[in-house]
Amino acid sequence: MKTKSENREIEPIAPYQVTDAWIACCVVHAIPGRVRFRVPRLAGDTAYGDRLVQGISAAAEVTQVRVNVTAASVVICYKTHSLSDEEVRSRCVGWIQTAVTAEKVQGNPPAAAPVEKAESETADWSDLKAPAIATVLAVLSGPLRLPIPRTIVAASVATAAWPVAKRAIASLLGERRINIDCLDMMAIALSSLRGNLVTPALVMTLHELGDTIRDRTARASAAKTADLLDTLGHYAWVEREGEKRQIPATEVQVGETAIVYPGEQIPVDGQVLRGQATIDTQKLTGESMPIVADIGTTVYASTLVRSGEIYVKAERVGAATRAAASLELVRQAPVHDTRMENYAANIADRAILPASLWAAVVWAFTRDPGRAAAILTLDFVTGLRVSLPTTLMAALTHATRHGILIRSGRALEQLAEVDTIVFDKTGTLTCGDISVVKIEPVAGRLSEDRLLELTAAAEQRITHPVAEAVMDCARDRNLQIPPRGEWHYEVGLGIRAEIDGHNVLVGSDRFLLQEGIDLDCLYEQMPCLGPEGCEKGSCLITADCSLIYVACDREFQGVIQYADPLRSDSGPVIRQLQGEYGLELHLLTGDDRKRAIAVGQELALPEGNIHAEAFPEEKATIVRQLHESGKTVAFAGDGLNDSVALAYADVSISFGNGSDVARETADVVLMNNDLYSLLEAIAIAKETQHVIQQNIGLSVAPNIAALAFASTVGLHPLAATAIHNGSAIAAGLNGLRPLMHVDPPTPAA
Repeated sequence: MKTKSENREIEPIAPYQVTDAWIACCVVHAIPGRVRFRVPRLAGDTAYGDRLVQGISAAAEVTQVRVNVTAASVVICYKTHSLSDEEVRSRCVGWIQTAVTAEKVQGNPPAAAPVEKAESETADWSDLKAPAIATVLAVLSGPLRLPIPRTIVAASVATAAWPVAKRAIASLLGERRINIDCLDMMAIALSSLRGNLVTPALVMTLHELGDTIRDRTARASAAKTADLLDTLGHYAWVEREGEKRQIPATEVQVGETAIVYPGEQIPVDGQVLRGQATIDTQKLTGESMPIVADIGTTVYASTLVRSGEIYVKAERVGAATRAAASLELVRQAPVHDTRMENYAANIADRAILPASLWAAVVWAFTRDPGRAAAILTLDFVTGLRVSLPTTLMAALTHATRHGILIRSGRALEQLAEVDTIVFDKTGTLTCGDISVVKIEPVAGRLSEDRLLELTAAAEQRITHPVAEAVMDCARDRNLQIPPRGEWHYEVGLGIRAEIDGHNVLVGSDRFLLQEGIDLDCLYEQMPCLGPEGCEKGSCLITADCSLIYVACDREFQGVIQYADPLRSDSGPVIRQLQGEYGLELHLLTGDDRKRAIAVGQELALPEGNIHAEAFPEEKATIVRQLHESGKTVAFAGDGLNDSVALAYADVSISFGNGSDVARETADVVLMNNDLYSLLEAIAIAKETQHVIQQNIGLSVAPNIAALAFASTVGLHPLAATAIHNGSAIAAGLNGLRPLMHVDPPTPAA
């Protein structure tokens, strides 16, 4: 039976301009049930936007309306069973035009989304009412022999069959082809003409049940990835006519000077003209280690100034910035089908003509409409229609109960087929937060605790991830942090402070050498830090660590190592993915290659599978290249910088505590925020695939045997229905097995 809305994506349509109206608009993206219009007027006319939202929300077929002023666009979600997509789009254009003169509706606009969601759920089950009533009446008047007028039973069957007949007629007259609805209609008609009304009523009920289950498990994530430009900064300070002014970030002109203060996002891409600042680039590159920007440094929109103040010459603004371009790539990425793949329809389409011809041949030779009806009833499809959506729904429900959000049946199917997983490093394989991993005092001088106390005292109240990591470590050791006297912070170098009467220097080796501090004792203790280096593995400092150098009263005291450590579950999960599942694993990061290789070696990943210093668009390129080489690729990441790669992967995976964009782009969200959930998700997907294969056998094998019997010695339509529906029920019950899935044992960390 044909689904209520076509199980496919509308190909992106070319934007069209409305030239005969006074409001310019164009369609920029559309899928069944959702369309996005670009309406330039929305950017500068708030009242028009309010009228547009209220006017569209009042339409019965509309379920949700969202306006993005920054992008000058409106997204309209609508019901697909009442009007065609083209008709709805035509009405949308009319609403966009009439909103310019419409009077504003008094009061607040209706809360369309929650109300329409409830109405939609009710509508799903309402389609099942007519077949169910027809089945009950047919059973009561037939096998149970209750005195119900036959005209009433026949009318109920005809009412239930009318939607099928309409679709069959539309296919014959409009598309000029025979579809599965035609096959259903012929079987219903032949069975009804023999006076057997139980068979057609029951078949229609089972068909509608399968369609309802499929529709209720539909994915609605296309709307989730819309309006991503809202994640960028909205305002910017610029110098105009000798004055500093705050303006919308979209109004900054190329060549203007933008001023960025501590705690603000950089609104443009460009070079620093003057000033110096520590910049947190995690939102763009995913890396937790800040960079120091001074004159001549190129900085990017959406990154955050932690400390300092910079003046940036705007080279790329608005949608041309690197961050906005990455988000646009997400919006333009291929949007896979948001509903479960309709296996039954694919099989049915191939079986329609042979089944029809064979039924005609049998009828011609036997003159027995019962045999023909039996053959048409044995269409191999009902069992699949009921069992496959049930199996997928059961698997998705089981996954959700265990903290794994899988957005669609298609994602579950693809996850079972994955042979390559690409992991982002920061926040996915690592903790995503800098922490102190080791304290190395110079022998015979300060103790570890005293070295940490002085460092924490100097770093206190400094808004820098490294300073915060030092403070956290001191708190974990329950140390008493002494007060800080006079102090001076030099961006990119370190801090000079007076603590307990001592002059303390905390910062880089360059800072201490600049102050004339001798580091030879450190080079003797750790030769790899000296000019000659050392053999691999002979140094106490690991390649993925960085150092804070500490001196007191002009004497070097030691170093504190800090790093973004691996998650405790990264190693066991990587080993199981490589060993038990035999997957090809890649590490993809915006970090420098030295640190990336160090992490890869710790996880036993081949060096050829480590990709470093990758910006978002480069991450997407690597994912696409793996896909084009014939691999089924999953990408796991949690940041804004990962959203493009997530969108282009066959299966995208993120964490519940990841960025909003990553969560909304991902097909699979690990709500428990651990990698063990990924193992469970793969186990569920593979078990579901196995159950689906069993259901295909349960649905097809009995029907093939019955078809052979009906074609030779004959088979009563009721017997054919019993076999047909019995196999469907068996497959449907088997489809519930994912709910009884046994969790895989969690490996010891």
